[in-house]
Amino acid sequence: MSIDSLIQPFQHFGVNLGLSRIVNLLATLGNPHHRVPIIHVAGTNGKGSVCAYLSAVLTEAGYKTGRYTSPHLVDWTERICINEQAINSNELYELILKVQAVINPDEESPTQFEVITTAAWLYFAQQQVDIAVIEVGLGGRLDATNVCDHPLVTIITSISREHWQQLGPTTTHIAREKAGIIKPGCPVVVGSLPEAAQKVVVSRTLELKSPIFTPAPSRKINQNWAEYQKIASPETIKYPLALQGQIQLHNSALAIAALEILQKQNWQISEEAIIQGMAKTKWPGRMQCISWKTHQILIDGAHNPASANVLRHYVDTLKTKNITWVMGMLATKDHSDIFQELLKPGDKLYLVPVPDTNSANLGELANLAASICPDLKFCNTYTDVFSALDAACRSRDNQVVLCGSLYLIGYFLSVVRDH
Repeated sequence: MSIDSLIQPFQHFGVNLGLSRIVNLLATLGNPHHRVPIIHVAGTNGKGSVCAYLSAVLTEAGYKTGRYTSPHLVDWTERICINEQAINSNELYELILKVQAVINPDEESPTQFEVITTAAWLYFAQQQVDIAVIEVGLGGRLDATNVCDHPLVTIITSISREHWQQLGPTTTHIAREKAGIIKPGCPVVVGSLPEAAQKVVVSRTLELKSPIFTPAPSRKINQNWAEYQKIASPETIKYPLALQGQIQLHNSALAIAALEILQKQNWQISEEAIIQGMAKTKWPGRMQCISWKTHQILIDGAHNPASANVLRHYVDTLKTKNITWVMGMLATKDHSDIFQELLKPGDKLYLVPVPDTNSANLGELANLAASICPDLKFCNTYTDVFSALDAACRSRDNQVVLCGSLYLIGYFLSVVRDH
């Protein structure tokens, strides 16, 4: 039996925020999370990049470093890593069996995310990691990762209106949920937030007497290097930026601020480790250039308006006149706002389904795109992503961008990997 089929039955329980099920599950397994020092990372966008930077630097500094992120692109094992290496599929399979074995059939079943999160805590404890970088799945306050009372550092990268169906209709509601990971007295690093969200987060840090740090974005020195201004001294750190896009000046600064706080807690992280770790950082499927047949294409999840804005900004810096979007989106996303951020007159749009998901209706997307940007050069629907890519890549003078859903990117990468 595969990991997919083993964990599939729990998908039936969907998104069901709350901590009681995972707390009971972890208690039955001896509370492994109590043995794992963590950095806890929440945010609408940027949290995956921040986790990638932190994991790479801490590994470079010589610490046995766990990293837990979601969703995966191709394989469940991507979610649970130690020192940048994904867990072995057999090990993950055995861990899930252990978790399943202690589930009480007479109690409410845990969700799929709670099962895999429990497996991650168990693995990190068994492997005796020095530290783990833990990414929030959804929201924060009631997320299955929010079971540690004393994180070394908490990070909130950004807040915008996404998953409002579960978290609340406004950025203020969403900020309250994300601020739920802040713990009494534990330092908090906060990115650039909308004013209403900033007020919520600051108020929560004051209430809990948690020191708050809001580092300025790093400054770009040249195409590949940036400079970070330390939060507690006039000194700066110059470092390479391995990930693409202006937003990485923000994300990398948040990661280095968290590392500064760890240094003050006597973690041995040299400037050389920061420079080397930042250089080695990888975060696939986000602003990634990849070869499709003989064409270089750009791939990025860009599944909400804020990330679509970041992608458009980056595409505009490429100074390519002809932009061709190959896009698929889930039915639950804010299609109108995403199109408004991405599309410009003269662009081409190839719409595709996202396989094995609740994919948006392509005809409705095409009508919506045409109404939002009536001066599109081309807009059509395709039955699958590869026929769309083949059609999009027939022209040699255009930049093809595959985006709209991390699930679509994952599907594309899985097929490319297998060929």
